[in-house]
Amino acid sequence: MDGTLVNTEPIWMATETALVESWGGTWTHEDGLTLVGNPMKVSAAILQSRGVGLTVDEIVDHLNQGCAAGVAKQTPWQPGARELLLALAEAGVPQALVTSSYRVLAEPFAEVAGVFAAVVSGDEVERPKPDPQPYLLAAERLGVDIADCVVVEDSPAGIGSGVASGARVLAVEVFSALPDIDGLSTTRSLADISVADLARIGAGDVLDRLG
Repeated sequence: MDGTLVNTEPIWMATETALVESWGGTWTHEDGLTLVGNPMKVSAAILQSRGVGLTVDEIVDHLNQGCAAGVAKQTPWQPGARELLLALAEAGVPQALVTSSYRVLAEPFAEVAGVFAAVVSGDEVERPKPDPQPYLLAAERLGVDIADCVVVEDSPAGIGSGVASGARVLAVEVFSALPDIDGLSTTRSLADISVADLARIGAGDVLDRLG
């Protein structure tokens, strides 16, 4: 969700910066990039180490509320994301939303998107990304074999989760440099990806749209 489909990372980073600064610390854009795709509690622990004197759960709640307030103003779709979701739905392709964000954010976004047959959020898995559990659970809820799935991700943790699950993976270069993994399809934007492209990836082709 975050980064791949909607451009929420600037909202997360602004919320993180304000929180750390309220405790007398400094938080840079580069610091924010290190949290992209992390499980929420991992990010909260890092913020604690930078001087935020709240519990992990309190930090998670604060971040979620801050991001929810930002997204509520307007859904910040990434280029091509909404169009691709709708095209997949029209083609009858079952889709699942798999995110490290908590259900408090995932569910409202899923309702806006209106195409997801299943939602797996970060607060309902025991082993979050980069563990494969989130994507394996999504495939189970869709009633499909994970080997028949194409995972679309932008963060190293998410990409690692998708690869470990046994799915084909399309990596979108958004905020983080993409890892060098054999068999990984890549693109700079979902605006450059069609339903036919995803079908090719699912069939085993490897796409390189970074050039």
